[in-house]
Amino acid sequence: MKILIVKLSSIGDIVHTLPALAAIRHALPNAEITWAAEKRATEILRGNEFLDNLIEVDTRSLRKGKIIGEILPEVAKQLGELRKFKFDAALDFQGLWKSAAIAKLAKAKKIYGFAKSNLREPSSRLLLTKTFEIPPNTHIIRKNLMLAEKALKILAPTDNFEFPIFTDENHKAEAEKIISETGENFAILNPAGGWVTKLWHAEKFGELADKLWEEKGLFSVITTAPNEKKLAEKVLANNKSGKILATQPSLKGFYELAKRAKIYVGGDTAPTHLAVAANAPIVGIFGPTEWWRNGSPNADDLCVERNDIGCRVNCHRRTCNRWICMDIKVLTVFDAVRARLENSA
Repeated sequence: MKILIVKLSSIGDIVHTLPALAAIRHALPNAEITWAAEKRATEILRGNEFLDNLIEVDTRSLRKGKIIGEILPEVAKQLGELRKFKFDAALDFQGLWKSAAIAKLAKAKKIYGFAKSNLREPSSRLLLTKTFEIPPNTHIIRKNLMLAEKALKILAPTDNFEFPIFTDENHKAEAEKIISETGENFAILNPAGGWVTKLWHAEKFGELADKLWEEKGLFSVITTAPNEKKLAEKVLANNKSGKILATQPSLKGFYELAKRAKIYVGGDTAPTHLAVAANAPIVGIFGPTEWWRNGSPNADDLCVERNDIGCRVNCHRRTCNRWICMDIKVLTVFDAVRARLENSA
């Protein structure tokens, strides 16, 4: 059986789909599995032993507002290779016109996806062969597993999710180099986020690092992407203890580092989801998005969030002139960190 997974981006979304890949591979060990993803989001998938083929696409030209008649020819130019596989089934985990269009152009015999109420772009269901309704308030990992289970008639796990991420000695060496500077007792603090509304104040991460050192003896590693150095600089400028290190590891280097962290603290962003995959103890700080949907599925992990305000319901705003959801005290976050550390002791 030849199966196409369509999950284009982002990195966090791809991480959330990895347990579905694992479930498919274990249930159908002889299947040929191909994954189509955006070039800028494929680093975490490269070298994946559960995949037979990785197709990297670039859909930046497929801008919002274009009609399907304009989208299809543009995608067709990129996907000549994809048509060679003659897929028996394609699973659209993305729920967008462009992801459904890729599955359509791959000429899969069957194209499966989510029902109208579960889609980000509901009209994209017109390109799907069959859709499946997922109960509301379902975590995104479970949502993806349910689609794989229903579409391919396999048995998917309901907990203890497997995240197949394959690293090499270079990634392990990245982590080892950082740990040689911090010692084994370290926390990872990530002040970044794809939207400004997801950011907890960088200054507060500096204060949190002080408390982690003073009360728990934990050195803090501040992880950011190279284009997020200003955030890291703000963290460093607001730290007094000096028991802090700013670094910009690769995604897989970060994954290896997170495996060994005593605690991870961050918002709704790709490194948080990678830290979950690495089974690090997690404290999430969530504002415009929902922990129940995007947070850790591990019941021991904790979320700090404002439940005393009404504007967070179905928010998802990338800009906000009010932006009080991330107005959270350092002590509140530290209390959650202390509780999570005690739970993992």
